[in-house]
Amino acid sequence: MELHEIRYFLALGETRSFTRAAEACHVTQPALTRAIRKLEDELGGPLVSRERGNIHLTDLGRLLEPSLREMIVQASQAKRTAESFLRLKGAPIRLGVMCSVGPVRFTGFLNTFRVAHPGVELTLIEGVSSALKDLLRSGDLDVAIISDPDGFEPPHRARALYREPFVIACGPTHPFAGREAVAAGDLEGQTYLQRIHCEYRDRLAQMLAERGVSIRRAHRSEREDWIQSMVAADMGVCFLPAFSATVPGLALVPFVDPTVTREVCVVTIGGRRPSPPIAALLAAMDRYGWTNEGA
Repeated sequence: MELHEIRYFLALGETRSFTRAAEACHVTQPALTRAIRKLEDELGGPLVSRERGNIHLTDLGRLLEPSLREMIVQASQAKRTAESFLRLKGAPIRLGVMCSVGPVRFTGFLNTFRVAHPGVELTLIEGVSSALKDLLRSGDLDVAIISDPDGFEPPHRARALYREPFVIACGPTHPFAGREAVAAGDLEGQTYLQRIHCEYRDRLAQMLAERGVSIRRAHRSEREDWIQSMVAADMGVCFLPAFSATVPGLALVPFVDPTVTREVCVVTIGGRRPSPPIAALLAAMDRYGWTNEGA
């Protein structure tokens, strides 16, 4: 069935005249008649009784008329939804954000994007790098913000947004709190609180082992706020991205010798054509002044 055939049938049922129905649909009467006959052939029976001077719907026509009318309503709604989506009104985007990526650099961007595209509905989904990559591949995420020291293999496509140094976080009374910087060797004998979702934790362990630095490993947790709260209470130190959202009382000291920096990237799936709202989001990310945020 074609939608125009259904519209012609509905117009004929309302006007009870082939001539008036054709005029209402802006087609010739022969074209409307052919469409009605084609629809009847597809549905397996006459829909219209063609008595001279008495055009009306048959029992089959009256039975099917509500369903056919609903099809037109749904088609119109689908068209309006598509038009709104293409105009970025009510357009959803599922944005994955790695749990160790703090909001410091993203709140400014998100506000700028909201002002420019108020109709886009952005849903933020938190997860670890591997889980976000899986969600991207399956189509359950549209875009993801990820930092991965192992890089990105196809089909993932990554573009760097900004670079973020790591710092040593400590409590306000810890000896490190008054320092201008902390070197790897300074961690000798320190109580270390581990952020389980830190993607650089293995790199840090390897770096310390290569330098013969021993630390006392204490608590570990997936909860960033718990680790930070324990650090702020002088229960130990932790390795933290510089732009993380931090709890009150936490002191952040630059980590040097060696300096450790991660690259935060926007990740999509290569070859997957972005929808208009996703394209708008990616273009906004490309234009945004990330290097001026959080400096």
